[in-house]
Amino acid sequence: MRAMLLYNTSSGRGRIEGKINDIRAVFKEANIEIEPRKIDFSKNPFDGYEDVELAVICGGDGTINYVINAMMNKGLDIAIGVIPTGTANDFASAIGMNNNVIMAARQIAHGGLRRVDCGKVNNQYFVNILSFGVLTTTSQHTSDKEKQIVGRLAYLRTGFVDLLNMHSMPLTIKCDGDKQQFNAVMFLAFNGNSAGQFKLAPKSNISDGMLDILILDYDNTAKTCWNMMNYIINHESGAVHHFRCRELELDCDTSEHTDIDGQPGPQMPLRIECLAGAIRIRA
Repeated sequence: MRAMLLYNTSSGRGRIEGKINDIRAVFKEANIEIEPRKIDFSKNPFDGYEDVELAVICGGDGTINYVINAMMNKGLDIAIGVIPTGTANDFASAIGMNNNVIMAARQIAHGGLRRVDCGKVNNQYFVNILSFGVLTTTSQHTSDKEKQIVGRLAYLRTGFVDLLNMHSMPLTIKCDGDKQQFNAVMFLAFNGNSAGQFKLAPKSNISDGMLDILILDYDNTAKTCWNMMNYIINHESGAVHHFRCRELELDCDTSEHTDIDGQPGPQMPLRIECLAGAIRIRA
């Protein structure tokens, strides 16, 4: 089996390089010779590796997103393994990966294959979440250096700034043929079930061919914050609309920055779909 280990040197608070030999040893025990390669985010990691049978990713959701987009853009269907070394690791959690680097490596080395869904928005792919509105671009605006130093706490500063800039977003949505309008402050489309390790879509299934959509209604800042906290704690709020769909078309009257797995997403309007079973996972 030709396998490669793609790792982000900035993940794991910058300590992942010290564990590469231990990871290689785990795969060698399973008779898999795996080639470690640092990810160069200016290049497609599959250039010259189109015939690889297994790509193991060491990183967080943003790194996984980069690799999956690179693979999809080449039209490849390569088995993927995930060793979670990021800040939130929401996708790794959704597919049941152990948080320990060596234990996750063993899961992959001795695991079987299964298929999970992948989201697509316009010409980009996402593995966990597409979002826009208040608090949704916090990850983009938080530096890697801050995340390496304090982990998830790094999101608090940028999250507070986002709350101060909260505003209404008039949305027109066509979901599986049904047209609706919303005056929203936040939009989330889940392939996984969590964002920043908060399980906001606890019933979402990454293998059911559907996306779970959450829309938070706009109100004044205090009321909106209360509605958000109520939903996070109790998973219910009259201000949150929840529905499931395979395809969705969306436009917004205001110019909004979108986010896919913590990375910049496409501009409006959006065509969103769930690609059932598009990713092969080894675990």
